[in-house]
Amino acid sequence: MTIKEYLQAKKELVEKALLRFAPPEESTYASLFAAMRYSLFAGGKRLRPILCLAGGVCVYGTEEIESALLPSACALECIHTYSLIHDDLPAMDNDDLRRGKPTSHKVFGEAPAILAGDGLLTWAFDLLGDSTLSPLEAEKQLAITHCIARAAGPFGMVGGQALDIAMEDTSFPFSTLQTIHRAKTGALITAAVRAGAIGAGASEKQLTALTGFGEKIGLAFQIVDDLLNATSTTEQLGKAAGSDAKNGKATYPACFGIDKTRKMAEATVAEAKAAITTFGPSADPLRNLADYIFLRTK
Repeated sequence: MTIKEYLQAKKELVEKALLRFAPPEESTYASLFAAMRYSLFAGGKRLRPILCLAGGVCVYGTEEIESALLPSACALECIHTYSLIHDDLPAMDNDDLRRGKPTSHKVFGEAPAILAGDGLLTWAFDLLGDSTLSPLEAEKQLAITHCIARAAGPFGMVGGQALDIAMEDTSFPFSTLQTIHRAKTGALITAAVRAGAIGAGASEKQLTALTGFGEKIGLAFQIVDDLLNATSTTEQLGKAAGSDAKNGKATYPACFGIDKTRKMAEATVAEAKAAITTFGPSADPLRNLADYIFLRTK
């Protein structure tokens, strides 16, 4: 199976689960649910939930673990989508396009978009805490919930976003740029891999190795994002190209240039794959996903 076929198959698996779990279209809160569903089903790679499934398979050895991990995988996608809705708001990055479609606040207005993001974030923890959706033991569910909450909150994604905004149009050391990337983007990607591994019963040694892998591909993902923002078109990305420079954000291309940044991304992916050399063929999906992160075009 090629990486393209793998991604499509796992994306379909996640999509079906999201449709199964999602709030109903017809209800007292129909307008809120419509806004939530608009962004949740607007497209996207579903990379974080797929990484969760792949992390579980890496440890468990077979795809049988995937069904037990689907609520966690879907929760990760809800948190990611909420972050995109809020990032696009006028008070944040003020973007008009996301995944090739008008952003949530452009369609529904600012207040409904904020509430849609809030709804997706809190619903994610509803999924994580619902013992009827997964056969995982309570101890594993709790560990996964803590892992994801830590990555999504002030010590991870939210903290990284806050630092990113605070540093706009300022000069700061490269170490701060690394901190922003590792928190804003890398933390949730790392948590996705870890959540799958925890659900599959990873040992401390296995979890340490997979954490290292997640940290490296999380950083690589954001480095490539920086590259694409600087070198691609809006049509290719499905969102505004060149926005980093326009908003005065510090990025790898701004610090090192395009060619050196591309080499740094490639080296970071190689380091990620080196972190999981102790795993056999069950880690091949993760290795292929690492290559995909480097080679992706949007």
